[in-house]
Amino acid sequence: MKKILVVDDEKRIVEILKAYIEREGYQVITAFDGKAALEQTHQQHPDLIVLDLMLPEISGWDVCRALRQDSAIPIVMLTARDDVRDKISGLEMGADDYITKPFNPKEVVSRVRAVLRRTEEQTSITKLHIPVRRSRSSGG
Repeated sequence: MKKILVVDDEKRIVEILKAYIEREGYQVITAFDGKAALEQTHQQHPDLIVLDLMLPEISGWDVCRALRQDSAIPIVMLTARDDVRDKISGLEMGADDYITKPFNPKEVVSRVRAVLRRTEEQTSITKLHIPVRRSRSSGG
């Protein structure tokens, strides 16, 4: 079962997303600030993170930067920051998708599934790549 970390300081948003994502068969873990998000990531090893940007303790921007230093975990940013410059910054920083608030929970679930599908396909392709060894001929 895939594990999704939902990070937002608004408890109601976390509850809504948790309900919708669990309904799709995923396990959901939660965090309400950036520090807890990093701790949960290192302890629980989620398969994907839904990450708000405006968080207490450590911002979502800094969480994303920290994770990108040593991890390729998929990140879907979920934020009220809807300026195109913020979207571009988020995607260039390493987010796999960017959703603005207000949002439709069904759309968030669809985007989570899509990002997981893409990352699974990339992993499968990488695993299927088998280098060909050339045998050395004896003699000579």
